[in-house]
Amino acid sequence: MNTVLEKRLDNIRIGVVVTGSHCTVGEIMLQLKRLREAGAELYTIFSYTADQTDNRFYRVDDLKQEIHDITGRGVINSIVGAEPIGPQKLLDVVAVMPATGNSIAKFANGIVDTPALMAMKAQLRNQRPVVIAISTNDGLGLNAKNIGLLLNTKNIYFVPFRQDNPMEKSNSLQADMDLVYDTIVSALEGKQLQPVLLGPR
Repeated sequence: MNTVLEKRLDNIRIGVVVTGSHCTVGEIMLQLKRLREAGAELYTIFSYTADQTDNRFYRVDDLKQEIHDITGRGVINSIVGAEPIGPQKLLDVVAVMPATGNSIAKFANGIVDTPALMAMKAQLRNQRPVVIAISTNDGLGLNAKNIGLLLNTKNIYFVPFRQDNPMEKSNSLQADMDLVYDTIVSALEGKQLQPVLLGPR
């Protein structure tokens, strides 16, 4: 990693919002480690699905312990716990990774019924950046309009994304998680990392 870029995240307070795209959590943990190594202070916020659902990719208790080991903090898993992000201006940037289609649809339509969505809303209230790393099977389906709305919303930045399996899942979109770090750096400068739309791997 470039040491100049590493220093750019010293003492930056990043809220990492984790929603229920369970299959991408392994990639998310790699990015958490990268951000922590770059000097960022990390605060992890779970959606209810991420907080309560054991699955074939991880057990929730094990995941929470690993996150604590990386960040030195427990997980925020209630709306009450996430609400102070707004009035106390706790975070410099919020990174939603992964951002499911369900959370994107609710966010685009002003619905706040999980800790994850409260953190996202609270950050926008402060006119501070929200970075979205999309992971959804209907990004080019019913959710296309919601993604389009968020792409044109001030202080929202997308981790560049692509169709991850166009032959078998033609509506599916997946962010390139290796670009999370660069997207955060750009968002803190008020810029969208380009190109947003990536070609095939």
